[in-house]
Amino acid sequence: MLSCTYVVERIDGDYAMLRRDDETEQNVEPKMVARALLPPEITEGTRLLYEYLQYSVLE
Repeated sequence: MLSCTYVVERIDGDYAMLRRDDETEQNVEPKMVARALLPPEITEGTRLLYEYLQYSVLE
């Protein structure tokens, strides 16, 4: 089971750019995800947990 955390780096219209928390390399491209797949309350800087093919907000 894949379980990892992301930070919402940027929101661009219907998409959000996510960066993995555990990535240490700066040259890794952010992951583009449709906002329809993400919780509606996200803002830039929100931490997300990806688990069981779903994203949820980490408090």
